Amino acid sequence: MSEQQTDGRVPERGDGQRNGCCTDGSAHALSEAAVATDVELLATLGNDTRYEALRIIAAAGDVCVCDIEPALGVSQGAVSQALSRLFSAGLVERRKEGRWRYYSATPRARRLLDVLDETRGGDDESGATDRSTGSDD
Repeated sequence: MSEQQTDGRVPERGDGQRNGCCTDGSAHALSEAAVATDVELLATLGNDTRYEALRIIAAAGDVCVCDIEPALGVSQGAVSQALSRLFSAGLVERRKEGRWRYYSATPRARRLLDVLDETRGGDDESGATDRSTGSDD
């Protein structure tokens, strides 16, 4: 076969990669561990109960688990599992006072929720307030 190909295909270089648009530009800079961490974080937020629990906690600041349960309208077991998963993912902190547990959103969770609010843009019909200004937008 000659150097010039007449069938319209891009000729391969000596290292098996194609010339032109088909170079190895599809790689990303994240390690396998970083990808796994991101996927686990997104999977944690991919459940209605966990996501709503995080929103409630972030809005309240420091909230008792007894206040989270009625707001979510699910069983105590479901709330407990959701909070445990959020804690394992580093999205909430918890402290115990007597027999009660209090939860608060981590700075990481707040940044993530801010990004979600920002990417949703003007489509938010919830009337949520902008935490940076405290105004309804």
